[in-house]
Amino acid sequence: MLTKDQKIKFVEENTKLLDKYKVVGIVPLSSIPDRLLQKSKNQMKPDVKFLLGRRNLLVKILESKPALKPLINEMKGTSAILLSNGDPFELYGRFKANTIRLAAKPNQIAPSDIEIKSGETSIQPGQAVTELKQAGIDVKIDKGKVLISKDKVLVPKGTVIAANVAKALRTLGIMPFTASMLPSVITDKKLMFMGEVLSIDAASTLQDITDSFYKALSLSLSAKIINRYTINHFIGEAYAQAEYLGVTANIYDTGITEKLVSNAAAQASALGGMVPK
Repeated sequence: MLTKDQKIKFVEENTKLLDKYKVVGIVPLSSIPDRLLQKSKNQMKPDVKFLLGRRNLLVKILESKPALKPLINEMKGTSAILLSNGDPFELYGRFKANTIRLAAKPNQIAPSDIEIKSGETSIQPGQAVTELKQAGIDVKIDKGKVLISKDKVLVPKGTVIAANVAKALRTLGIMPFTASMLPSVITDKKLMFMGEVLSIDAASTLQDITDSFYKALSLSLSAKIINRYTINHFIGEAYAQAEYLGVTANIYDTGITEKLVSNAAAQASALGGMVPK
C-alpha cells in the first residue's frame, strides 16, 4: 500500500505527464485477465502508456485538467488511463485486434455454435476418455490413440455450457470465448470519442456507403430522377429509343443513315434472291 507521500508523488508526476500527450482515454479493466493486460502493454509500447492505480488517485490526475474531467464519469470499476499521441481510431483498432482466447466456464452462454471435429486427438487413453463420453462426444480408441468419431455441434449458439462440457472442451484445447481490452472513451484535444464511435472501422464504413449509393442510384433510375449519376444513363436510353424510332419509321437522319442503308441493302438482296435467273 502506498504511503501518503507516495500517493502525492504519483499524482504529481502523472499530472505533469499529461502535458506530453494529446490523446487521453479510459480503459475499463474489470473482468480483464492479467495476461491480456500485460500483452496489451507490451505490444503497444512505446506508443501507448497506461496509468494504473487506485481510482481516487486517477481521478485526481484527471481533475488537474478541466478538459479531462468528463472522463471521470467513464471510470466505472477498475480502470486505467491511456496516454498516446496517435490517432484515436487507429489506437482503438489496435486494442480491438489484440485479443486472447479463453476457455469456457460452467453456465456460460455459447457465443456461437461450438463444434467438435472428427479426427485424432493428443489425449492419452484413460479417465479423459470417460469424461469426453459423459459430455456427449463420440470417441473411440484405435491403436492406442483417442479418436473423435464424427463432427458434432456440441453446444448450439445461445445455449448454457454445462460443467462436464466445459471440462471436456478444456481437455480438447477448445477455447470458444475471446477477451479484448477496449477503451470506453478517448479524447483528442477538445474532441471526445465514445467506444461506439471508435468501433466504426474504415472497411465497414466504406461498404455501407457503397451499398447506400447503389440503392439510391437504383431508386433514382426507377423514379426517373435526373442527377449527375443518372444523366448519362438517361441520355443513352433516350438516344437508343430515338434511333429505334428513326429506323422503324425510315426517318432519314445523319445519326441512322448507315443503318437505313444497311437495311435497304439487306432487303434488296432478299428481293434479288426471289427473282428467277
